[in-house]
Amino acid sequence: MDDPDLNHALYKQILDNSSEVHFLLDLLEGGGGRIRYLSPAAGRRYGYTLERAQALSDQLVAGLAQRLERFAAGERSRLRVRRELEVPHADGHMIPVEIESTLVLNEIGTAVALSGSVRDVSERQEWERQQKKFASMLSHEFRTPLSTIDGAIQRLEMTGAHHDEATRKRYTKIQNAVDRLLAMLDEYLSPERMASIGRRRQPNEVSPLALLDNAAEQARPRRAAVRVVAEGLPQWVRCDPAGLRLVLDILLDNAIKYTDDSDEITLVGKKATEGGIELSVSDPGAGIPADEVGKLFDRGFRGRAAGGIPGSGLGLYMARAVVEVHGGTLTVENFAESGKKFRIWLPVPA
Repeated sequence: MDDPDLNHALYKQILDNSSEVHFLLDLLEGGGGRIRYLSPAAGRRYGYTLERAQALSDQLVAGLAQRLERFAAGERSRLRVRRELEVPHADGHMIPVEIESTLVLNEIGTAVALSGSVRDVSERQEWERQQKKFASMLSHEFRTPLSTIDGAIQRLEMTGAHHDEATRKRYTKIQNAVDRLLAMLDEYLSPERMASIGRRRQPNEVSPLALLDNAAEQARPRRAAVRVVAEGLPQWVRCDPAGLRLVLDILLDNAIKYTDDSDEITLVGKKATEGGIELSVSDPGAGIPADEVGKLFDRGFRGRAAGGIPGSGLGLYMARAVVEVHGGTLTVENFAESGKKFRIWLPVPA
């Protein structure tokens, strides 16, 4: 397709029908700008026509003079910039948006225009607020019993000087375990930590096979028969490693609690048939009752099999929340004969 007019018409049609707001702004002397093009989505989403949006051009080019100076000085990171701010809807209420803008250069490399897009980030900010609220609640649920244990073991250590060496060693072991759990809460379950999971993903961040191997290694002191089966996994995946380690730890902990000591637990990593990859934890124990499958990941839910096993009903709820932040899913299925599989699906190239 070599016809410039046809290409122009096609590109404009694509932008006109996009659900995102796109703009093209001509740069003026002195660092100002005038909007040349505004996609129809601006009217649908924010109530703005091209003429009415001219008043917003100052916000679109805020800091542009300094940006152009830095770009001219060789700072290529200024070619494309992303920032968040609030803009008024045509009816007056404020909307949090993310504006991504790119300098348009002429044949000699001088910036002559600014193109970009405007995205409403209200839903994302609400999700982050819910994540922080969830993390605060979860941290509180764990810290309350841990504080009780911590206080009790400190009292035993203070008053147990006459106890034998083996008993004092057990006290130290319990205290170390409590300290480790409290440190994990600070590392994994602070509101800021939970809100950040999945947001900043660096390429080639972690090996999925290493995730499975490390999870199995951590579980083997509690269950020797834990094996890893991997086939066709990518060398690297983009994810939050600490978040996925936490998910695997939760699933393995459940498998160990609800199976016999001699039962083997299997970790599997492979390409998913629908694309992406799947990581699963399988065990030969009792399946999930049909009437509980739909509630298994609800906050605070504990099935009949829990009986007198200690727990708060928050583990699987937290695990699914972390997986969903990554754009994936966490599901459970029963095997035909006996046993069950918890399956993590992640939308990453394999």
